[in-house]
Amino acid sequence: MAEFVKLKAGGLTPLREMNPMLMSYNVEFAEVTGGTFWKAYTPEQIAGTEEFKVEASGDGITSMYKDLMQVYPPIDLYNEKLRKLAKYLGPAWVRVSGTWATKTYYDFDGSTNGQVPEGYLNVLTREQWIGVLDFVKAIGAKLIVSVANCPGLHSADEPWHPAEAEKLFSLSKEYGVPINAAEFANEPNMMEETGFPKGYTPADYRRDQDLFFGWLRANYPDCICVGPSTTGGDNISFGRGSSDKKSGGVEQLVKGTCDCADLMEGTKEPLDVFSYHYYNGVSDRLASVMPNAHWSAEEASSEPYLMTALNFANTYVPMRDKYCPGGEMWVTESGDAGGGGDTWASTYLDVLRTLNELGGFASITNGVIFHNTLASSDYGFLARQVFDPRPNYFAVLLWNRLMGTTVYDSEEQIREGAHVYVHSRKDGKDGVVYLVINNSLTETTTVTLPKEAERYTLAGENGNMRATVMTLNGNPLVLGDDNALPELAPVTQAAGEVELAPGSCTFFVL
Repeated sequence: MAEFVKLKAGGLTPLREMNPMLMSYNVEFAEVTGGTFWKAYTPEQIAGTEEFKVEASGDGITSMYKDLMQVYPPIDLYNEKLRKLAKYLGPAWVRVSGTWATKTYYDFDGSTNGQVPEGYLNVLTREQWIGVLDFVKAIGAKLIVSVANCPGLHSADEPWHPAEAEKLFSLSKEYGVPINAAEFANEPNMMEETGFPKGYTPADYRRDQDLFFGWLRANYPDCICVGPSTTGGDNISFGRGSSDKKSGGVEQLVKGTCDCADLMEGTKEPLDVFSYHYYNGVSDRLASVMPNAHWSAEEASSEPYLMTALNFANTYVPMRDKYCPGGEMWVTESGDAGGGGDTWASTYLDVLRTLNELGGFASITNGVIFHNTLASSDYGFLARQVFDPRPNYFAVLLWNRLMGTTVYDSEEQIREGAHVYVHSRKDGKDGVVYLVINNSLTETTTVTLPKEAERYTLAGENGNMRATVMTLNGNPLVLGDDNALPELAPVTQAAGEVELAPGSCTFFVL
């Protein structure tokens, strides 16, 4: 059924002020050091004309990695195109973490000669870390990390110690680009699977997180303590919006997982910011072993699919209030699907999810969302190595240019065809900016404008939801000469009724 939306030029109820760095992103530790990461999909798989298929293994996901991953060289953080496109997005937090970070040895004096010490998985050189610091400085970002906590550093029955962390924090401070925030570990509820010492328990984690945050506050008091960075569990599953863990959570594949309360209950060092990870499900790569956790492309514009991010946020708000009262809530990893993204993650189809998550999250709480990733795997804003922008890049670029930090009540119930969010104007002028997502793929949505407005409508090229090129008011969004951005210009929309095409996303500046 077609929906009707009536917009207002004023008189809206303000809900909150948002962190201006709401839209941030990850640069994986595995990118910085070089290492294994998810294999890219073929163009045919991205277009939906070729099925992605991998045989399930009775030995679980780990045994399947050899067929799903490949070794990549380190990312070139000095690449002019990468830096230019990152800077265009505006000030942001850059998170350098991931499971890889838990098992990294910091060889800043070159003593290992490239050999990985026992108990670690990989080595970070001084040159590579300086590259991160130079990148963060060049684009005007803030830096958040997690630190090593693996068998090479200590055993489960031995307390964590800062021998490795001190290298990372002291070099950053000395270089003039201090670490602004830190999580103790990435996805600690995965326990040994995330790289912790053998036999590691939630009690060991609580002991060690307190040690880390205590050390941090004593030695680097300006650094924000963020945690616990959990993924899954907590009565939330990745599959089809269900709250039944048996329906397809990560715990199906990983033994010894735990919930947020297991990691936080009884800790002594308070959090400054509460964090968790959110994915709508698992990608096509993992669908054979977690079928109930995977969504099909045909479901990617549905109400249950788009509401998953908001369900996660609403679930974690009470935990934030308990373990970090008054603090912000950060989604330190987000994207359409765990496992490197779905086949359509690099297409226009995922723009609906991305913009809906930003609008929905801001309507629920204040904080930051870290998209995973900036330039790695199929869900990156930019294509790996060549750094060509994908539809999601231009979508969040437009969000950052138009949507201000004051969030208002849209007075519209979220429903198919009418996901409506409204903020102040980013340019500081009087007025508001509406985002209207018509997620119906069959019906138009009619919007009534109270006055003349600037209109920015996003769609897949040639009406294709799985297009790798997105259009703005009908014009393809691709880079020009010397990697120049295309013009992100509005069209003037007269007051009165306007129809929004199925599957489109439209900003109205009033």
